[in-house]
Order: sequence, then C-alpha cells, then structure tokens
Amino acid sequence: MTMNTDAQTDPFAGERLKETHFHPRQAALNLREAWSSWNGYKFADCYYDEEYEYFCVRNTCGTYDICPMQKYAISGSDAQAMLNRMVTRDVSKLKENRVTYVCWCTDEGRMIDDGTIFRLGPQNFMLTCGSPSIAWLNKSAFGFKDVSIVDRSDNIAALSLQGPTSCEVLKKMGLTAIENLKPFGIQKFPFHAGEIMVSRTGFTGDLGYELWVAPNLALPMWDALYAAGEDYGIQPYGESATNLARLEAGFIMPDMEFNEALKTIHFEYDQTPFELNLGWLVDFKKPHFNGRQALLKEKLNGPEYTLVKLDIEGNKPAEESHLYLDEACKKSIGYVTSAMWSPVVKANIALARVKTEYLKGPIWAEIYYSKELRHNHKVVKCKLQHKPFWAPERAKATPPPAF
Repeated sequence: MTMNTDAQTDPFAGERLKETHFHPRQAALNLREAWSSWNGYKFADCYYDEEYEYFCVRNTCGTYDICPMQKYAISGSDAQAMLNRMVTRDVSKLKENRVTYVCWCTDEGRMIDDGTIFRLGPQNFMLTCGSPSIAWLNKSAFGFKDVSIVDRSDNIAALSLQGPTSCEVLKKMGLTAIENLKPFGIQKFPFHAGEIMVSRTGFTGDLGYELWVAPNLALPMWDALYAAGEDYGIQPYGESATNLARLEAGFIMPDMEFNEALKTIHFEYDQTPFELNLGWLVDFKKPHFNGRQALLKEKLNGPEYTLVKLDIEGNKPAEESHLYLDEACKKSIGYVTSAMWSPVVKANIALARVKTEYLKGPIWAEIYYSKELRHNHKVVKCKLQHKPFWAPERAKATPPPAF
C-alpha cells in the first residue's frame, strides 16, 4: 500500500486541515481518498480518475469546490477608488452585477496575484483570489477614509459547475431564466430561506457557472443540484482535472505560469503582466495604480519573456521542456510551464515562457519521455497558437444551446 510523504512523516497531518462546507458529500464520493490542501482546507486532488473527471467537464458537467478560494467584501464610498489604486484594470468601468478579471502588482510592476472583482452594488465589491491577501488589501486601503475590508473566505460556500449540460441542470433545479445570464454576469435566486448568487464564470474555458451561498445552505444546495443533474451526467472533479481544463483554455496558474511576487526569493523570479501576456489588463488611461511607472517603462521597452501558447509536434507532452532556436539545441530561448496532450483539441499543447526577441521563431522543444521503462529523447518543432486551444461557442452564447 502506498502512502503519501506527508502521511508517513506525520499520520495526523490531515486532521489539522479544515473541511469545506461541501466536505460531507464530497468525502462519500472520493473513492481514492485523494486529498491535498488549499489555504488550510482539505481539498480533493481527484475523486476517482483525473481523465474521467476531465471528460465529465467536457462532455456533461462537473462540480469543483471553491470554498478555499479567498473572498473579501470591500465596501464604502472609497471602495472603488481603493481598488482602482490597487489593481491594474479600471474598476470604475465595472457595472453593477458584473464580474471582471484583474491582477495587482508591487511598485516594481511584479505580479502579486490575479483574481476576480464582483460589483454587487454602487459601493459594494467582492474580491476573490487564490492566496490570502488581507495584509496587502489593508495596506492598499491606507489613506482612504471610508473603506471596509472583511475577510469572508470561511463564511461563503462556493461551488463551480462547469460543462455543456450545466445550464440545463440549473434550469431543472428551478433557477428561472438562468439561460439569459450573460458571461461575467451575476444573478440572485431565492433558495430555501435564503438565496443563491450565481455568476457565469469559471476556470475551464467552457460553459459554466459559480454558485455562492451561505454555509447553512451548502448541503441543501448540493443535494438539489445533484438531484437536478442526475440525468445530465453531473460528477465532482478535483484539482488534477481542473489543471487539464484550464490549460486547454489558456488560463494561467500560480506556481506554474507565475510566482507570486511577495513569495519569491530570487530577483525577478516573479513575473509582470506583460511577461504573462496580460498587457490587456493594464490600463494606463486611469489614475495612478501600484506599479504604473515600472509597467509603463516595460511597455515601452518590451518584456524580457512573453508567455505563449504552443502547438507541439507529436503526442509526447513537453512537460518541463527547454525551448531552443535550433534543432541542435545550441541556443536556449525559453521553457515550458505547463503541457499536455489535449483529448478535445487532438493536439500536443503547452504554455511556455519565450524570450520576446525570439517570438518569431523558429522554436524547438527538447522532450524527454519514458516508454516501457526506457528513457527517450527527441527534439520537435513548435508552432505559436494565438487563440485559446479550447473555446467552444456555447461558452459565450446567451442563451447557451440546450444539450
């Protein structure tokens, strides 16, 4: 029997992790007891098999527990100004009941984290992100008179529902006119003695929604959702399947495509939005924001590296591969950050950091792989991909097509 390293070191390590609001239902479905951790919570890496869960997301629908995600309520007459000072995007353009993707940086223009901002009212916002950010938020609020920041991470239960049948499941669950909700829109529905807030957002690149409820409604919502989804192939999926889906969508992941600037040790081992191909998130037309001067300089001079999408020859994933300007591998020009063989795209895909001066190519990847216990090596051509690998029409359609 195989045990993970942490369990061998400390058999009680898992007992110190908190359980999410959906854990009683998820534990019954986690046949392999494959748990990891996220922000102090016990979190599913997979339930049965990552490929099976991935195909559920692409062909039917699946649920992904986002309770461990950090959630901050930011309100007050200065809330918009404070957020606009912190993030690179212009928050003043965000309309009520809408969501937008943002990132924020140090004064040196190095990216601290990315996340989403929900505008719930004229002076009410919710910021979500992957890592704890309360200290940075409090620093960012310095000098603003009327702004309240409340960490609600443990007080909001959140579940992502992704896949082509997701809208049909919500309709059957009784969320009237959910099909009219546009991408990045927010709508509230009565549920039991409270309500469910639904946002048309997600991390898979497909049709999908995220459901936000009070903790006491978490299990009733799960039960209602799974009862409605019984005929639509609903299944839970974990972090491993999420990583496959987000790579096909071309979405970045911390600790893979970027290092959070406040956690790095080595100089410039973190990244900037321009290096991550997120220059479209940086709005120089708005008032001053953190990192503006450094980012403006980088825009004029160009970033040293640029994150790109690659379509790679063959079917051997280029995991942790180095990239070269020539087939002889004499001139190193970058490296792969994430790679996979994509079942839906039928292609060998990757995200990679390439030195900007060599983006016009050629680009060659050096791939090492095993076959029947023998180690193999080959050098193959790469082709730049400018659009997401996976972006079905249903992800943007309103209403989405019945499935």
